[in-house]
Amino acid sequence: MRRFQIAILAVFAVTAASTSAQTNQTLHIGILPVESAATVYYAKDLGLFTKAGLDADIQPMPNTPAIAAAVVAGALDFGYVTIDSIATIHAQHIPLVVVAPAAEFLFPAGAHTVGVIVAPNSPINKAKDLEGKIVALPAVHSLGSTALSTWMDANGASSATVKYVEIPFPAMGAALDAGRIDAAFEVEPFFSAAAKRDRVITDAYSAISKHFLLSVWVAQSDWAKAHPNLVTRFAGVIHEASVWANKNQEQSGQILAKYTRIDPTVVATMARGRYAEQLTPSVMQPGIDASAKYNNFTAFPASELIYSAPR
Repeated sequence: MRRFQIAILAVFAVTAASTSAQTNQTLHIGILPVESAATVYYAKDLGLFTKAGLDADIQPMPNTPAIAAAVVAGALDFGYVTIDSIATIHAQHIPLVVVAPAAEFLFPAGAHTVGVIVAPNSPINKAKDLEGKIVALPAVHSLGSTALSTWMDANGASSATVKYVEIPFPAMGAALDAGRIDAAFEVEPFFSAAAKRDRVITDAYSAISKHFLLSVWVAQSDWAKAHPNLVTRFAGVIHEASVWANKNQEQSGQILAKYTRIDPTVVATMARGRYAEQLTPSVMQPGIDASAKYNNFTAFPASELIYSAPR
């Protein structure tokens, strides 16, 4: 909570007020530089925002607490956050609502897009071997730590002994090679390259559920109530981009490479994730329940998170 408050103060110092609902309205959208948040890039490149009378100002940010803080502060209209982040935020009575789904995990295909990586010669092979070890994540209290903790506890190990450290995705490989960490939790577009160089011991996500929503798009509650037309148009654009991306991975890969500056040959060979096409409470619930267990709050129905347009 203290970290979230610090982020809020930092954002307030540099932000402008949120926008009002108008034709050709500019939307300020915060994302992580990962494939699961790339639907806004697809929508922008395909002209879907323009078709909906919108313009997308897409702002990559370091982690979901920073995105959430910016949305609450009014610096962003919409933000990409993981399911555990929005669950924790909701439990703290911070006014954010889910307006659209982002990415989902669906086993077994999803297991090729994420994993816990160790060095090729590492003695770590099973859950018990990770006890007392240092594991890198982009954020300490994240979906990665929740998933890994769930996997360890389900396989006879004590997740409480793990030492989590924050390292940006692009820097994890170097830290692992240098022996500064024992393992790293990687996702695409970094996972495939890491898996070729190092060794994968688990996807971890499947310990939460074989099918669950990984991430969502959120807005500040009062702002969403005041701008229902913008919320509807944004959600419609995300839905259209998600359906298109699931059916056109080659073309979406080219757009992903264009905006993220990842080598197109890397994108062409990496495992691709799946975007959720519906906002389904039952698919959201596993991530909420797992987050509640490892982030010390009481679980609640997923329906509490979902935006409801004013009548």
